[in-house]
Amino acid sequence: MFDSWSDGDVFAVVEDALRQESMQVARKLAAIAQLLGRRIDEELAVDADARSMITGFARTTTEVAALINVSTAAARAMVFAAETLDQRLPAVGELLARGEVSWPTVELVIKRTELVADDLMAQIDADMAERLGSWSSWSRRRVIDAVDQVVSTVDRDGVKKRRQRAYDERGAHVSSNGDGMATVRVKLSAPAGKMVDAELSAMAASVCPADPRTRQQRRADAFEALVERRELECRCGTIDCPKTDPAPTPPAPRVSPKVVLNVLASADTVNGQSQAPGYLVGFGVIDAELVRELARDATRRLVEEPAVSRQEELRYRPGAALARWIRLRDLTCRAPGCSVPAEQCDIDHITPFNHRDPAAGGRTVPWNLACFCREHHRCKTFGGWCVELLADGTIVWTSPAGQVSRTTPGSTALFGLTTRPRRREDRTRVERARTRLCAHRATTEYNRYRNQAATREIRDRRWRNHTRRWRELFHGPVSDRPSTAPYMQWVNDPLEPEELQPHWQPPPRTPSDPDEPPPF
Repeated sequence: MFDSWSDGDVFAVVEDALRQESMQVARKLAAIAQLLGRRIDEELAVDADARSMITGFARTTTEVAALINVSTAAARAMVFAAETLDQRLPAVGELLARGEVSWPTVELVIKRTELVADDLMAQIDADMAERLGSWSSWSRRRVIDAVDQVVSTVDRDGVKKRRQRAYDERGAHVSSNGDGMATVRVKLSAPAGKMVDAELSAMAASVCPADPRTRQQRRADAFEALVERRELECRCGTIDCPKTDPAPTPPAPRVSPKVVLNVLASADTVNGQSQAPGYLVGFGVIDAELVRELARDATRRLVEEPAVSRQEELRYRPGAALARWIRLRDLTCRAPGCSVPAEQCDIDHITPFNHRDPAAGGRTVPWNLACFCREHHRCKTFGGWCVELLADGTIVWTSPAGQVSRTTPGSTALFGLTTRPRRREDRTRVERARTRLCAHRATTEYNRYRNQAATREIRDRRWRNHTRRWRELFHGPVSDRPSTAPYMQWVNDPLEPEELQPHWQPPPRTPSDPDEPPPF
């Protein structure tokens, strides 16, 4: 169907289909809201005794479930969303009806504002409608954080209620997963979850390197060992395993693992002078009361862009202070739609670091560093994407087909942390250099490939000529006694010129292996 279409035409179809999908969802929910209104009017038209038997909401849910063949739970969520967009978030509903925002984003807004008081929803609705248009290329986690920040600012009481409800919903469930396996789901507080994660990681790392299990398999077995109150056994199968105790001794008392929770908040919030929310790294937005509770006995550190010395600029790896700043600025991978935490990402140079001459470009400075997960690091390095980091921390991604996406640092929307802007003359110089380099990128890459191929070709010719001369010295001219070795028939050929013709071209490049890791 699309075989003869250009990439741009295919992208246009995808964008239009997404817009039409949002509009159709809005149309469906508007119809459900109309049906709900009629059923509520019918409910109010009867006496109180009959009204208590079944509500208009329940009647609508049953009708929708039967009409579109979905479960009662799915129909209930659909009716609730329709009612919310009709009564509590009409401005957001208008954006959805015009196709200016996707349904998954609107669905998150509905869920995260569920406990907000009705008299505050008008303010949140207006705020959301104003912000949603700028949330392009945002991941699910970042949308949740942004909505939670707005809710925490407008309805502090609602945030406390939601936190208390979430804490009350903690629990553990074990369900059958088929094939003799089970799934364990546990809902804990963030500190308790970090403690369990650290304990499983420590136990998984306690076996020797020859253990054949993957890290996730060892963590699963560690959970079982933790329940049985025993150590995780190594399965390497070797007699002299360093983790096997030849004379078993009583296990030492278990020491709770050390857990580090990083909380990002303003100084006024920590000191009790502000009710602005904070951010628990790896978990999301938290209210000011929880910030102060976690910060009561914690080590506090001022987060600001560090000064980088000339010597540090010319090093490949950023220092601890600079790395901490980059991770706290970005919070997640900076690729469009990616939510991998910054702690699990590589800190990469936007302009590649020049290992031969560090002063020539690609310096280790805040305005040349960003967090990328391993997958998107490979896309940037080998996938043909052009990445540009602006002075305010915005990254402009240009795909090989020319599609442009922008991502902003995660901390910008939450706290306004940005990279220090360059001077005007530096911005002009960098912009000219970036434009020139992007325009000549393909030519530069091919010239590099040709020069490397030419060096290899000359080296190989010289080696073959050297081998021919040695063979002639020991066995005589090839015309009298040619070589019969099947793997060295080329020694019978005449000497090759050891200089290339001016218009010599190498063979076409072969595509690189996508699974080959870049040189991080």
